[in-house]
Amino acid sequence: MNKIFEYAKKPALYAKSTCAFWDDDHISKGMLEAHLHPEWDAGTRAISFVDQSVLWISEIAPPTEYKNALDLGCGPGLYAERFYEKGYTITGIDFSRRSIAYAKEQAEAKKQDITYICESYLDIKYQNAFDLMMMIYCDYGALSSSQRQIMLKKVYDGLREGGKFIFDVFTPKQYEGKEESSSWYLNEGAGFWRPNTHLCLESHYIYEDHTRVDQYVLVDQKNNLDVIRTWDHYYTKESIVKEIMKAGFKNIEIYADVAGTPYHQESKTMCIVVEK
Repeated sequence: MNKIFEYAKKPALYAKSTCAFWDDDHISKGMLEAHLHPEWDAGTRAISFVDQSVLWISEIAPPTEYKNALDLGCGPGLYAERFYEKGYTITGIDFSRRSIAYAKEQAEAKKQDITYICESYLDIKYQNAFDLMMMIYCDYGALSSSQRQIMLKKVYDGLREGGKFIFDVFTPKQYEGKEESSSWYLNEGAGFWRPNTHLCLESHYIYEDHTRVDQYVLVDQKNNLDVIRTWDHYYTKESIVKEIMKAGFKNIEIYADVAGTPYHQESKTMCIVVEK
């Protein structure tokens, strides 16, 4: 009970989860289902948007000029497959063993020569290896401030001179009107978080400088206890440009999404295209 009381409080900024939930044997099943659902904007955006996104990226960074591409946080390979079909030499990296296993199976079945690596993208060690690197669906904002600095350095090092990095983030419009809140529910039987009956204490907290956390304290009937925290740092146009320039990138372009929609003040996301 003391642990429950401790975990149920508002956590320190960027406090970690107690488990590697993205790679959890049960949770990863639900995540893969979310990735593969053609109409959900869940693990991956809806397939119709994915197709638009790949088309747009192939136009602003064509494979004839940006041949070698790296998809950071590739999930089950839905983007990577389409980039391969466009003519890229594509590598996908993801932390989820289940997603990478699925991606490899699909590549083998479709006879697609795609390299998939099960690894945290914070651990990559490339030097001048890629013409194009991508991090799609606002993964960047889920990193802590120190992790974002590490990530930008790794991307910069991994790109060849003139190479492009394309990623997206949420804007304050995504959370406009949303306040801090807490609730709880009892899930009888299997649910998204656990394979058996469990209690979930769900909280949403707001921090200074455009940062939020969704926190889930989970307790099952065997008294197993975990806390899962998903963080998001969201950006204004000015704040993302400042962060990118500090990392040494140039030729910064801002769009409303990763399909090339022109940026506008009401957009809930921003896509950033930069060059090394």
